Amino acid sequence: MTDRDQAGAHDNRTSAAPTDAGDGAPVVVAMKGIRRSFGDLLALDGVDFDLRRGEIHALLGENGAGKSTLMNVLYGLVSPDHGTIEVDGTPVEIDGPHAAIAHGIGMVHQHFKLVPRLTVAENIVLGDGGERWTRLPDLAEVSRRIEELSDRYGLEVPGDSYVWQLSVGQQQRAEILRALYHDARILILDEPTATLTPNEVEALLERLKGMAAAGSSIIIITHHLDEVMSSADRITVLRSGKYIATLKAAETSQSDLARLMVGRDLQEAALLEVQSGAAAGAGQHAQAGPPVLDVQNLTAYADPVGGPRRASSDDERVALEDITLQVSSGEIVAIAGVQGNGQAELEEVLLGLREVASGRIVLDGKDLAGATTSHVLDSGLGYIPSDRYRYGLISDLAISENLVIDRVDRAPYGSRFSRNFAAIRDNAISLIKSFSIAANSPKTPAATLSGGNAQKVILARSLRSDLSLLVAAQPTRGLDIGAIEFVWERLRRERDDGLGILLISTDLNEIMALAERCYVLYRGRLTESPMDRDSIGLAMGGANLTASGEVPV
Repeated sequence: MTDRDQAGAHDNRTSAAPTDAGDGAPVVVAMKGIRRSFGDLLALDGVDFDLRRGEIHALLGENGAGKSTLMNVLYGLVSPDHGTIEVDGTPVEIDGPHAAIAHGIGMVHQHFKLVPRLTVAENIVLGDGGERWTRLPDLAEVSRRIEELSDRYGLEVPGDSYVWQLSVGQQQRAEILRALYHDARILILDEPTATLTPNEVEALLERLKGMAAAGSSIIIITHHLDEVMSSADRITVLRSGKYIATLKAAETSQSDLARLMVGRDLQEAALLEVQSGAAAGAGQHAQAGPPVLDVQNLTAYADPVGGPRRASSDDERVALEDITLQVSSGEIVAIAGVQGNGQAELEEVLLGLREVASGRIVLDGKDLAGATTSHVLDSGLGYIPSDRYRYGLISDLAISENLVIDRVDRAPYGSRFSRNFAAIRDNAISLIKSFSIAANSPKTPAATLSGGNAQKVILARSLRSDLSLLVAAQPTRGLDIGAIEFVWERLRRERDDGLGILLISTDLNEIMALAERCYVLYRGRLTESPMDRDSIGLAMGGANLTASGEVPV
């Protein structure tokens, strides 16, 4: 029986042992019967997983499926309630990251754990214990070894560079180097391509294939099925904390994987669109209306490392320089770019969270440059923040309270001195139904929601009836394919109803699927790009940003 046959046989089972890869490679990690609960939430229900030497093994599943929890167990960040872990056939107890590192396991998190003010070499030895505590590390020797590892694996990161000087792609390679420096032969990568340009994604996947060919074993947690199909040897699917199947990439398809992930068939056109950005109707909707947002010559400054936000300072770099853009009613306009090029600052300036050094932000004829966030929201701007947990939700509050958190002191939900709890509850019941939020009741704490359902709460709150403009920053970051389908369809519906949408995204598939026009933000400067995948991808990496074709420095 092949891996694919076994996948079909076990599709509806609670747990089953992963299948053999068929290449005879030895198993380096075997996780058996892993169970983990968080209160009433059963995150992992007897999951089995194995990793073979020299393979790239993709771990797929919807948000809340248990992928990150399973890998956090392997790396020692979470202790299992039940189950065993074997490394090279020997049972081990991994009670923390230091124990994982001692067994040759390294992990690169989706959000990098680097200190910007330190060099790559200093970051790599930061936290080293054992015999090192009595003496300072020889940073020249550390840099020499980093250079050796960079050459061996084609990672190209100088050890004496400060992290703040590095691109996002270089920072990710620095994280991989940190794991390799500590002799990791088993590497866990959590959403490794989420913040990379298309060219950087392609280069990273080639590097990972080279590392696997050299004997490293790599686990990738991802939602990008096209990347899985092009790079992975085997694929394990989890759903609702349960093991569903393990398949060889060569013997499956994207549609098969999507069905296993979500437990139902997605429409073929929607699946193709989510994975390739092939928008069936982009640019062919009704004519856009009059401008609702007009940004003229906007400049803002970046934060000093470790310091407070200020409008300007001689010792601060420019985060946004002379930005000009327009959004009309009934259109989706994208801001493309790799994380760290000014997207966060633009998001904050538009919302009144960051001071404007110069320029105008005109919404429906009103200049909101320098306005408070409350005034901006009252003026008809809706907001989906790029960091849903930091800026979008108060985790300890109930869903019902999060749905009105921006207007809880106004009728019908309350006043300055009181709350109308019945109105708050009724609003939540209605929105939970219309946005298909999976929750037991309006009183469910936001902290218990999966990423997809947390995003639906934010979307439901943001799309109130009196909007002129929606700023949607990374609206599907970290979401599974089913949740992406829901969010995209809702944004299109709002666009077709006349809402202007400014989409700030690092996902080129998303931009191609949704936007009618696209700007690219690179090192704080904005240029309009043709709606062409290659042109946008190149511009995201710094190419063709000026009339002369030169890249600004």
